[in-house]
Amino acid sequence: MIFPKDPVMLLSVVNTYLRDHHSSLDDLCKSNDISKEELTKRLAAISYCYDDGQNQFVQE
Repeated sequence: MIFPKDPVMLLSVVNTYLRDHHSSLDDLCKSNDISKEELTKRLAAISYCYDDGQNQFVQE
């Protein structure tokens, strides 16, 4: 899958994939061969961080 460059669109896509297809951020990153660090950095730029309990990126 190709992830959007726009951070707000990225947030929407990532949270949808986490909700519908993946049990964790690690699983999402591994399945799509993407860097967890890069993904979290891009979403942190718009004040979102990953919440393990919700398995979603949430606003800080």
